[in-house]
Amino acid sequence: MALANHVLSHLSQDDLALLQPHLEPVELAFRKNLEEPNEAIKFAYFPDDGIVSIVANGGRGRMIEVGVIGRDGMTAQPVVMGTDRSANSTFVQVAGTAHRIEVAALRKAMDRSPTLRRSLLMVVQAFLTQAAHTALANGTGKIEERAARWLVMAHDRLTGDGLPLTHEFLAIMLGVRRAGVTVSLKNLETLGLISTKRKVIEVRNRAGLVKLAADIYGVPEAEQTRLTGWRSLKFSR
Repeated sequence: MALANHVLSHLSQDDLALLQPHLEPVELAFRKNLEEPNEAIKFAYFPDDGIVSIVANGGRGRMIEVGVIGRDGMTAQPVVMGTDRSANSTFVQVAGTAHRIEVAALRKAMDRSPTLRRSLLMVVQAFLTQAAHTALANGTGKIEERAARWLVMAHDRLTGDGLPLTHEFLAIMLGVRRAGVTVSLKNLETLGLISTKRKVIEVRNRAGLVKLAADIYGVPEAEQTRLTGWRSLKFSR
């Protein structure tokens, strides 16, 4: 079985053997709900491509993304931590494919293998670092800086330079009005960093986006490399 997901592909042979009989290939359709707030999680998903968003939901329809997961990670992180649900929602932002496993089978495998549990805990710790720096970005970054950071993070996790994203969805992800996203993207386009067309944003100058994002991009990525060994092939571009 060819596995594009970093978490699965970097497990030891013995640990992967505990999961492999239970892994099921699935499509990740755009906006598919993978986890509902405060409901028991049924499956853990290991994306091979596409992007999954973890979104915090407040009252009166307020919501904002707290982290993204692609081929670098996995969903159902509360299960790895020993519980069965989260207050956040998890849904597909960019369609793709994944392998999934029922939570009961995942728990059984972790109970059998301390090394598997440790590997998955490192994935959770890396994600928590990302979420912490998302809070930092949202609290201190200008919209253009935050948009640049998000685009680079999406670029890290997808093949190619075209990102199938709408202004409306980015507004939700960044917790700003759609008009603000439109102006920010136009500014990035004027700088020659991206080009935009209907439902697709193309990265033209990744290094420029990284420079614009400044210190709100990079720390979680370095920590993820340290903890899990994952490093996007695009980091050097």
